[in-house]
Amino acid sequence: MRAAPAPTLAEIVREWGRIGCTGFGGPPVHVSMLRRLCVTRRHWLSDHDFERALAAVNILPGPASTQLAIYCAWRLRGRRGAILGGSAFILPGLVLILALSVLFLGGSPPRWVRGAGMGAGAAIAAVAVRAGLEIAAPIWARASRPERPRVAAYALAGGIAAAVTGPWLVLVLLACGAVELLSRGLGAPRAASHAWALLAAAVADPAGLGALVWTALKVGALAFGGGFVIVPLMQSDAVGTYHWMSHQQFLDAVALGQVTPGPLVQTVAAVGYVAGGLGWGLLAALVAFLPSFSFILLGAGRFERLLGDRRALAFLAGASPAAAGAIIGAAVPLTAALGRFWQYPLLAAAAVALLVLRAPLVPTLLACGLIGAVAALLGAPLLR
Repeated sequence: MRAAPAPTLAEIVREWGRIGCTGFGGPPVHVSMLRRLCVTRRHWLSDHDFERALAAVNILPGPASTQLAIYCAWRLRGRRGAILGGSAFILPGLVLILALSVLFLGGSPPRWVRGAGMGAGAAIAAVAVRAGLEIAAPIWARASRPERPRVAAYALAGGIAAAVTGPWLVLVLLACGAVELLSRGLGAPRAASHAWALLAAAVADPAGLGALVWTALKVGALAFGGGFVIVPLMQSDAVGTYHWMSHQQFLDAVALGQVTPGPLVQTVAAVGYVAGGLGWGLLAALVAFLPSFSFILLGAGRFERLLGDRRALAFLAGASPAAAGAIIGAAVPLTAALGRFWQYPLLAAAAVALLVLRAPLVPTLLACGLIGAVAALLGAPLLR
Protein backbone atom coordinates (compact mmCIF):
# COMPACT_ATOMS: atom_id res chain seq x y z
CA MET A 1 0.00 0.00 0.00
CA ARG A 2 1.31 3.44 -0.95
CA ALA A 3 2.12 5.71 1.99
CA ALA A 4 -0.34 8.53 2.62
CA PRO A 5 0.78 12.17 2.37
CA ALA A 6 2.70 13.33 5.41
CA PRO A 7 0.61 15.04 8.10
CA THR A 8 0.82 18.73 8.83
CA LEU A 9 2.52 19.91 12.00
CA ALA A 10 -0.91 20.78 13.39
CA GLU A 11 -2.07 17.20 12.79
CA ILE A 12 0.99 15.85 14.58
CA VAL A 13 0.36 18.06 17.59
CA ARG A 14 -3.32 17.03 17.68
CA GLU A 15 -2.79 13.28 17.19
CA TRP A 16 0.28 12.90 19.41
CA GLY A 17 -1.44 15.05 22.04
CA ARG A 18 -4.48 12.77 21.93
CA ILE A 19 -2.25 9.76 22.65
CA GLY A 20 -0.60 11.73 25.44
CA CYS A 21 -3.99 12.43 27.00
CA THR A 22 -5.46 8.93 26.69
CA GLY A 23 -2.41 6.64 26.87
CA PHE A 24 -3.11 5.07 30.26
CA GLY A 25 -1.40 1.74 30.84
CA GLY A 26 2.24 2.34 30.00
CA PRO A 27 4.49 1.51 27.03
CA PRO A 28 2.47 -1.40 25.55
CA VAL A 29 -0.54 0.90 25.24
CA HIS A 30 1.54 3.73 23.78
CA VAL A 31 3.11 1.44 21.16
CA SER A 32 -0.29 0.02 20.22
CA MET A 33 -1.82 3.50 19.84
CA LEU A 34 1.11 4.76 17.75
CA ARG A 35 0.91 1.69 15.50
CA ARG A 36 -2.83 2.11 15.06
CA LEU A 37 -2.41 5.78 14.20
CA CYS A 38 0.66 5.71 11.95
CA VAL A 39 0.30 2.31 10.27
CA THR A 40 -3.31 1.13 10.40
CA ARG A 41 -5.43 4.27 10.23
CA ARG A 42 -3.39 6.91 8.42
CA HIS A 43 -0.85 4.76 6.51
CA TRP A 44 1.89 7.28 7.21
CA LEU A 45 4.41 4.49 7.91
CA SER A 46 4.67 0.93 6.70
CA ASP A 47 4.47 -1.92 9.21
CA HIS A 48 8.10 -2.77 8.39
CA ASP A 49 9.27 0.77 9.09
CA PHE A 50 7.37 0.83 12.37
CA GLU A 51 8.81 -2.50 13.53
CA ARG A 52 12.35 -1.37 12.69
CA ALA A 53 11.80 1.85 14.61
CA LEU A 54 10.50 -0.07 17.61
CA ALA A 55 13.51 -2.38 17.51
CA ALA A 56 15.90 0.57 17.33
CA VAL A 57 14.45 2.49 20.29
CA ASN A 58 14.51 -0.68 22.37
CA ILE A 59 18.31 -0.72 21.95
CA LEU A 60 18.57 2.80 23.36
CA PRO A 61 18.49 3.61 27.09
CA GLY A 62 15.53 5.55 28.35
CA PRO A 63 11.73 5.41 27.83
CA ALA A 64 11.25 3.46 24.61
CA SER A 65 7.64 4.49 23.95
CA THR A 66 8.55 8.17 24.30
CA GLN A 67 11.45 7.74 21.89
CA LEU A 68 9.16 5.88 19.49
CA ALA A 69 6.66 8.75 19.57
CA ILE A 70 9.45 11.25 18.87
CA TYR A 71 10.92 9.08 16.11
CA CYS A 72 7.60 8.55 14.29
CA ALA A 73 7.04 12.31 14.29
CA TRP A 74 10.63 12.81 13.05
CA ARG A 75 10.04 10.39 10.15
CA LEU A 76 6.95 12.32 9.11
CA ARG A 77 7.93 15.98 9.61
CA GLY A 78 11.62 16.12 10.48
CA ARG A 79 13.06 17.92 13.48
CA ARG A 80 10.15 20.28 13.98
CA GLY A 81 7.75 17.37 13.88
CA ALA A 82 9.86 15.46 16.41
CA ILE A 83 9.96 18.36 18.85
CA LEU A 84 6.27 19.19 18.51
CA GLY A 85 5.06 15.58 18.46
CA GLY A 86 7.25 14.50 21.36
CA SER A 87 6.21 17.51 23.42
CA ALA A 88 2.52 16.93 22.69
CA PHE A 89 2.92 13.29 23.77
CA ILE A 90 4.70 14.16 27.04
CA LEU A 91 2.99 17.35 28.25
CA PRO A 92 -0.52 16.05 29.15
CA GLY A 93 0.82 13.46 31.58
CA LEU A 94 3.42 15.88 32.91
CA VAL A 95 0.83 18.56 33.66
CA LEU A 96 -1.42 15.99 35.33
CA ILE A 97 1.29 14.45 37.51
CA LEU A 98 2.41 17.88 38.70
CA ALA A 99 -1.17 18.84 39.52
CA LEU A 100 -1.66 15.60 41.46
CA SER A 101 1.69 16.13 43.19
CA VAL A 102 0.39 19.44 44.54
CA LEU A 103 -2.64 17.59 45.94
CA PHE A 104 -0.98 14.41 47.23
CA LEU A 105 2.58 15.49 48.06
CA GLY A 106 2.39 19.16 48.97
CA GLY A 107 1.82 20.65 52.42
CA SER A 108 -0.67 18.79 54.63
CA PRO A 109 -3.17 16.98 52.39
CA PRO A 110 -6.51 15.85 53.85
CA ARG A 111 -6.58 12.55 55.67
CA TRP A 112 -8.43 10.75 52.89
CA VAL A 113 -5.88 11.94 50.33
CA ARG A 114 -3.01 10.62 52.44
CA GLY A 115 -4.85 7.31 52.81
CA ALA A 116 -5.43 7.07 49.06
CA GLY A 117 -1.73 7.64 48.42
CA MET A 118 -0.75 4.98 50.96
CA GLY A 119 -3.25 2.54 49.47
CA ALA A 120 -2.02 2.96 45.90
CA GLY A 121 1.58 3.05 47.07
CA ALA A 122 1.13 -0.29 48.83
CA ALA A 123 0.56 -1.96 45.46
CA ILE A 124 3.67 -0.59 43.74
CA ALA A 125 5.93 -3.52 44.66
CA ALA A 126 3.48 -5.89 42.92
CA VAL A 127 3.42 -3.57 39.91
CA ALA A 128 7.22 -3.77 39.73
CA VAL A 129 7.19 -7.59 39.75
CA ARG A 130 4.59 -7.69 36.98
CA ALA A 131 6.51 -5.16 34.87
CA GLY A 132 9.74 -7.11 35.28
CA LEU A 133 8.14 -10.44 34.39
CA GLU A 134 6.54 -8.94 31.27
CA ILE A 135 9.97 -7.78 30.09
CA ALA A 136 11.73 -10.99 31.13
CA ALA A 137 9.33 -13.41 29.39
CA PRO A 138 10.19 -12.52 25.76
CA ILE A 139 13.91 -12.24 26.60
CA TRP A 140 13.87 -15.78 27.99
CA ALA A 141 11.82 -17.07 25.04
CA ARG A 142 14.29 -15.62 22.51
CA ALA A 143 17.37 -16.99 24.28
CA SER A 144 18.77 -20.27 23.01
CA ARG A 145 19.40 -23.13 25.42
CA PRO A 146 23.16 -22.42 25.70
CA GLU A 147 22.45 -18.72 26.34
CA ARG A 148 19.90 -19.21 29.09
CA PRO A 149 22.35 -19.75 31.99
CA ARG A 150 23.97 -16.38 31.18
CA VAL A 151 20.58 -14.71 30.83
CA ALA A 152 19.56 -16.05 34.25
CA ALA A 153 22.84 -14.87 35.77
CA TYR A 154 22.39 -11.37 34.37
CA ALA A 155 18.83 -11.21 35.68
CA LEU A 156 19.95 -12.40 39.12
CA ALA A 157 22.73 -9.81 39.20
CA GLY A 158 20.29 -7.05 38.28
CA GLY A 159 17.77 -8.19 40.89
CA ILE A 160 20.33 -8.29 43.69
CA ALA A 161 21.72 -4.90 42.65
CA ALA A 162 18.28 -3.27 42.69
CA ALA A 163 17.53 -4.80 46.08
CA VAL A 164 20.74 -3.79 47.86
CA THR A 165 22.99 -1.40 45.92
CA GLY A 166 20.77 1.59 45.14
CA PRO A 167 22.71 4.14 43.07
CA TRP A 168 25.22 1.58 41.81
CA LEU A 169 22.58 -0.34 39.87
CA VAL A 170 23.62 1.29 36.59
CA LEU A 171 27.15 -0.06 37.06
CA VAL A 172 25.77 -3.57 37.28
CA LEU A 173 23.62 -3.13 34.16
CA LEU A 174 26.59 -1.88 32.16
CA ALA A 175 28.82 -4.61 33.57
CA CYS A 176 26.36 -7.28 32.39
CA GLY A 177 26.38 -5.76 28.91
CA ALA A 178 30.19 -5.68 28.94
CA VAL A 179 30.41 -9.31 30.07
CA GLU A 180 28.17 -10.38 27.19
CA LEU A 181 30.36 -8.45 24.76
CA LEU A 182 33.47 -10.18 26.06
CA SER A 183 31.79 -13.59 26.03
CA ARG A 184 31.12 -13.13 22.32
CA GLY A 185 34.67 -11.94 21.67
CA LEU A 186 33.55 -8.50 20.52
CA GLY A 187 35.46 -6.34 22.99
CA ALA A 188 34.22 -3.05 24.40
CA PRO A 189 31.82 -0.85 22.39
CA ARG A 190 33.17 2.42 21.01
CA ALA A 191 30.93 4.42 23.33
CA ALA A 192 32.15 2.62 26.45
CA SER A 193 34.70 5.27 27.36
CA HIS A 194 31.99 7.93 27.36
CA ALA A 195 29.61 5.76 29.40
CA TRP A 196 32.22 4.98 32.04
CA ALA A 197 33.24 8.64 32.22
CA LEU A 198 29.63 9.53 32.87
CA LEU A 199 29.37 6.90 35.55
CA ALA A 200 32.57 8.11 37.18
CA ALA A 201 30.81 11.41 37.74
CA ALA A 202 28.25 9.57 39.83
CA VAL A 203 30.68 9.30 42.71
CA ALA A 204 30.51 13.08 43.06
CA ASP A 205 27.94 14.39 45.49
CA PRO A 206 26.34 17.49 43.97
CA ALA A 207 24.09 19.54 46.18
CA GLY A 208 20.88 21.48 45.71
CA LEU A 209 19.71 21.99 42.17
CA GLY A 210 22.76 20.21 40.76
CA ALA A 211 21.76 17.05 42.60
CA LEU A 212 18.27 17.16 41.10
CA VAL A 213 19.68 17.69 37.61
CA TRP A 214 22.04 14.74 38.05
CA THR A 215 19.24 12.50 39.32
CA ALA A 216 17.00 13.48 36.40
CA LEU A 217 19.82 12.88 33.92
CA LYS A 218 20.39 9.36 35.27
CA VAL A 219 16.67 8.68 35.03
CA GLY A 220 16.49 9.81 31.41
CA ALA A 221 19.82 8.64 30.02
CA LEU A 222 21.00 5.61 31.99
CA ALA A 223 17.88 3.50 32.36
CA PHE A 224 18.40 0.40 30.21
CA GLY A 225 15.07 -1.36 29.95
CA GLY A 226 13.19 1.86 30.70
CA GLY A 227 10.18 1.99 32.97
CA PHE A 228 10.61 0.55 36.42
CA VAL A 229 14.37 0.13 36.23
CA ILE A 230 14.61 3.83 37.12
CA VAL A 231 12.67 3.33 40.36
CA PRO A 232 15.56 2.09 42.55
CA LEU A 233 17.75 4.86 41.09
CA MET A 234 15.23 7.53 42.01
CA GLN A 235 14.44 5.99 45.37
CA SER A 236 18.09 5.92 46.40
CA ASP A 237 18.64 9.57 45.51
CA ALA A 238 15.30 11.04 46.53
CA VAL A 239 14.93 9.21 49.85
CA GLY A 240 18.34 7.93 50.89
CA THR A 241 20.97 10.35 49.59
CA TYR A 242 19.30 13.77 49.42
CA HIS A 243 16.29 13.23 51.73
CA TRP A 244 13.95 15.19 49.51
CA MET A 245 11.00 12.99 50.42
CA SER A 246 9.93 10.21 52.76
CA HIS A 247 9.58 6.57 51.72
CA GLN A 248 5.79 6.95 51.61
CA GLN A 249 5.97 10.11 49.53
CA PHE A 250 8.15 8.25 47.05
CA LEU A 251 5.64 5.41 46.83
CA ASP A 252 2.92 8.02 46.28
CA ALA A 253 4.99 9.58 43.48
CA VAL A 254 5.49 6.24 41.70
CA ALA A 255 1.78 5.48 42.04
CA LEU A 256 0.99 8.86 40.45
CA GLY A 257 3.34 7.98 37.60
CA GLN A 258 1.38 4.78 37.04
CA VAL A 259 -2.14 6.19 37.07
CA THR A 260 -1.37 9.13 34.77
CA PRO A 261 -0.89 8.84 30.99
CA GLY A 262 2.59 8.98 29.60
CA PRO A 263 5.88 7.30 30.56
CA LEU A 264 6.92 6.46 34.12
CA VAL A 265 9.97 8.70 33.66
CA GLN A 266 7.70 11.67 34.38
CA THR A 267 7.65 10.51 38.02
CA VAL A 268 10.88 12.48 38.35
CA ALA A 269 8.77 15.64 38.04
CA ALA A 270 6.96 14.66 41.26
CA VAL A 271 10.34 14.15 42.92
CA GLY A 272 11.45 17.58 41.72
CA TYR A 273 8.26 19.18 42.99
CA VAL A 274 8.78 17.82 46.51
CA ALA A 275 12.45 18.81 46.39
CA GLY A 276 11.90 22.44 45.40
CA GLY A 277 8.47 23.27 44.04
CA LEU A 278 6.90 23.43 40.59
CA GLY A 279 9.94 25.04 38.97
CA TRP A 280 12.17 22.20 40.10
CA GLY A 281 9.58 19.67 38.95
CA LEU A 282 9.51 21.16 35.45
CA LEU A 283 13.32 21.32 35.32
CA ALA A 284 13.62 17.68 36.39
CA ALA A 285 11.22 16.64 33.62
CA LEU A 286 13.09 18.72 31.02
CA VAL A 287 16.44 17.15 31.95
CA ALA A 288 14.98 13.63 32.06
CA PHE A 289 13.36 13.86 28.61
CA LEU A 290 16.18 15.77 26.93
CA PRO A 291 18.22 12.60 26.20
CA SER A 292 15.26 11.02 24.39
CA PHE A 293 14.91 14.01 22.10
CA SER A 294 18.69 14.13 21.61
CA PHE A 295 18.94 10.44 20.68
CA ILE A 296 16.34 10.93 17.94
CA LEU A 297 17.32 14.37 16.65
CA LEU A 298 21.01 13.50 16.50
CA GLY A 299 20.97 9.79 15.78
CA ALA A 300 17.74 8.69 14.10
CA GLY A 301 19.39 8.74 10.68
CA ARG A 302 21.79 6.05 11.91
CA PHE A 303 19.14 3.67 13.27
CA GLU A 304 19.55 1.16 10.46
CA ARG A 305 23.27 1.00 11.17
CA LEU A 306 22.53 0.59 14.88
CA LEU A 307 20.23 -2.36 14.20
CA GLY A 308 23.09 -4.09 12.38
CA ASP A 309 25.74 -3.29 15.00
CA ARG A 310 26.77 -6.61 16.57
CA ARG A 311 28.30 -4.86 19.56
CA ALA A 312 25.16 -2.88 20.34
CA LEU A 313 23.00 -5.99 20.06
CA ALA A 314 25.40 -8.03 22.20
CA PHE A 315 25.52 -5.34 24.86
CA LEU A 316 21.73 -5.25 24.93
CA ALA A 317 21.65 -9.05 25.28
CA GLY A 318 23.47 -8.66 28.59
CA ALA A 319 21.94 -5.42 29.87
CA SER A 320 18.30 -6.25 29.08
CA PRO A 321 17.92 -9.34 31.27
CA ALA A 322 19.80 -7.50 34.02
CA ALA A 323 17.29 -4.64 33.70
CA ALA A 324 14.36 -7.08 33.89
CA GLY A 325 15.87 -8.61 37.03
CA ALA A 326 16.43 -5.13 38.46
CA ILE A 327 12.77 -4.23 37.97
CA ILE A 328 11.72 -7.34 39.89
CA GLY A 329 14.38 -6.70 42.53
CA ALA A 330 13.04 -3.19 43.01
CA ALA A 331 10.09 -4.80 44.77
CA VAL A 332 12.34 -5.41 47.80
CA PRO A 333 13.06 -1.75 48.70
CA LEU A 334 9.54 -0.79 47.65
CA THR A 335 8.08 -3.32 50.09
CA ALA A 336 10.51 -2.21 52.78
CA ALA A 337 9.25 1.35 52.33
CA LEU A 338 5.75 0.42 53.55
CA GLY A 339 5.17 1.90 56.97
CA ARG A 340 1.80 0.67 58.30
CA PHE A 341 0.56 -2.85 58.96
CA TRP A 342 -2.64 -2.44 56.91
CA GLN A 343 -0.62 -1.81 53.74
CA TYR A 344 0.78 -5.36 53.66
CA PRO A 345 -2.58 -7.16 53.16
CA LEU A 346 -3.33 -4.59 50.46
CA LEU A 347 -0.01 -5.42 48.76
CA ALA A 348 -0.87 -9.14 48.93
CA ALA A 349 -4.28 -8.51 47.38
CA ALA A 350 -2.72 -6.37 44.64
CA ALA A 351 -0.17 -9.12 43.93
CA VAL A 352 -2.95 -11.68 43.48
CA ALA A 353 -4.92 -9.31 41.25
CA LEU A 354 -1.97 -8.32 39.06
CA LEU A 355 0.10 -11.51 38.94
CA VAL A 356 -2.53 -14.25 39.18
CA LEU A 357 -5.75 -12.74 37.88
CA ARG A 358 -3.92 -10.43 35.40
CA ALA A 359 -6.16 -7.52 36.34
CA PRO A 360 -5.62 -4.21 34.51
CA LEU A 361 -2.98 -2.03 36.14
CA VAL A 362 -4.66 1.37 36.44
CA PRO A 363 -8.02 0.11 37.84
CA THR A 364 -6.10 -2.02 40.38
CA LEU A 365 -4.12 0.99 41.60
CA LEU A 366 -7.25 3.13 41.75
CA ALA A 367 -9.03 0.40 43.74
CA CYS A 368 -6.14 0.23 46.20
CA GLY A 369 -6.23 4.01 46.50
CA LEU A 370 -9.96 3.92 47.22
CA ILE A 371 -9.47 1.25 49.88
CA GLY A 372 -6.72 3.36 51.43
CA ALA A 373 -8.93 6.45 51.47
CA VAL A 374 -11.76 4.53 53.18
CA ALA A 375 -9.32 3.00 55.67
CA ALA A 376 -8.02 6.47 56.53
CA LEU A 377 -11.53 7.84 57.08
CA LEU A 378 -12.25 4.86 59.36
CA GLY A 379 -9.24 5.69 61.50
CA ALA A 380 -6.42 3.55 60.11
CA PRO A 381 -3.00 4.88 61.21
CA LEU A 382 -1.26 7.04 58.63
CA LEU A 383 2.28 8.21 58.03
CA ARG A 384 3.59 11.81 58.12
